[in-house]
Amino acid sequence: MSNSPIHQENPPFTRLWAGFLSARVLVALALLALQLTGVALGQSAPTALLATSTGYLAATLVLRLARYDAPPLPQPGLRWLPSLGIDLLAITSLQALQASGSMNYTPLYGFCVLMAAILGSQTLAFGTSAAATLLMLALAWWSGRQGGGDTTTNYLTAALTGTGYFIVAYLTHQLATRLLREQQRSHQSLMAARTQEAVSRMVVRHVSDGVLVLDRQGQVRMLNPAAQALLGEPVTTGVPFALAPWQHWKPLLQLAQQTFAGEQMQSADITILHEGQNPMGLRVRAWPTVTGHGPAHEDEEQLCVMFLHDLRTMEARLRTEKMAAMGRMSAAVAHEIRNPLAAIMQANQLLDEDLSDATHKRLAGMVRQNAERLVRITEDVLDIARVQHQIGSAASSAIALDATVLQILRDWQATHPAQRAPVHHLQAGATQVAFDAEHLRRVLVNLLDNAARYVSDHDGALQVITRSPNGVAALLQVWSDGAPLDKSVRQHLFEPFFSSESRSSGLGLYICRELCQRHGATVGYQRVSLALASGSTEGNAFTVTFRAPSRPADASSLFDTIVV
Repeated sequence: MSNSPIHQENPPFTRLWAGFLSARVLVALALLALQLTGVALGQSAPTALLATSTGYLAATLVLRLARYDAPPLPQPGLRWLPSLGIDLLAITSLQALQASGSMNYTPLYGFCVLMAAILGSQTLAFGTSAAATLLMLALAWWSGRQGGGDTTTNYLTAALTGTGYFIVAYLTHQLATRLLREQQRSHQSLMAARTQEAVSRMVVRHVSDGVLVLDRQGQVRMLNPAAQALLGEPVTTGVPFALAPWQHWKPLLQLAQQTFAGEQMQSADITILHEGQNPMGLRVRAWPTVTGHGPAHEDEEQLCVMFLHDLRTMEARLRTEKMAAMGRMSAAVAHEIRNPLAAIMQANQLLDEDLSDATHKRLAGMVRQNAERLVRITEDVLDIARVQHQIGSAASSAIALDATVLQILRDWQATHPAQRAPVHHLQAGATQVAFDAEHLRRVLVNLLDNAARYVSDHDGALQVITRSPNGVAALLQVWSDGAPLDKSVRQHLFEPFFSSESRSSGLGLYICRELCQRHGATVGYQRVSLALASGSTEGNAFTVTFRAPSRPADASSLFDTIVV
């Protein structure tokens, strides 16, 4: 650390500098007022003494009003002359010019020593002390020469006073240096605390788990966006707010009370019952804490920090991890299962031809249906393995959207004769998109199969729409008039092995997302209203947004090598 207690951009010492400048003005005013008072009382005052006091006041006012905001560099230099130099000169002149010798101005040297010790370096402080001592010795010599007599006492007084100035300069400078060091440490600690607070707020804000802070009165003091999504309704009242009026969040309050009572971490799985929605399962961990440091005191506020984990999200993460762990093994097992399945289906078909009993034929039909279901599951697993293996291996090709979609719709209707033909509104014209035709077939077929499970019997209940509005990226939308999906289901629509039906593999929408990402497209879910013959009807819409093509179509596709 420098031997100087001052920093040019240190606000506290800048204020001290301004304070010293103001104090110099007050001292000059007091000296001039003292001289004028003496004249008013009939005492004689040399004209030079009044001129010196007036000049000193003018000098201090000029320096104070000159917006000399920052102190000079702490090392000795000419920049200290307008302050320390003028003060030493003025005090010495006043002491030398006084007529009767009844006034002693030399104690004002202490003001100069303090100013140098606090705002300057140690060298400047000792130099100012030395200058004041020499000036007092010079005044003692001048006094003895003018008045005669023994001047020993004056010399001793000047020497002792100078020694005191040196001691004051040293101690004051050490104190100022220590105060500056502590102020710098405090400033660094404050900056570190603010940085830590900013980082903590950012981490809490972007963490995927919900973070909720409650006090003993059940008031929510802080919550992050993830907790807001879980809390839902109460957040509209703003923070802080009470959870007590919301009955479906009563388990959280009970867990917080247990945490405060036990003063230790509590963990529990709770179920939240929102009106009109499926039950929401949460895993909650709660810790008691205090705003201060150390053990809790009566004047410190105790808080409860809760971490909320959506059990559906945890289950989905577990499913994703299992999906990654399957890897090559899933594809190998699927390949091994296909041959026995083919043999079972063939044997079952041959056996069915020889059966006449209705019960036996019903059992054979069950074998066929379940074998076909296993075949579809194995094909889905193989498709995922192939997509993940060859992802990004080839560029997308350009296909005519409307013509390709129309052909896929005809083929799908041919394989689903029992289903009512979907209404199509193909409005993309000659627009081409960057996609593979076979991949688009798989995406559209999966979306149609998914929508057909929940569609009603009304006209226009299932619709396929294409459009390219104002030259913007083309869209493909599959709309059905099914019931709205629960919020907890929407969060996991495109995750592997997630399905609201026990007989579904939960891979269809996941494959759609993987294929869309493969070609730079996106797929999403919304609730959309369409005008039907019966009026405006809300329905579930899955929309694929394509990117513009960069090259013409290729002859091959990603699934050409998959055996059906």
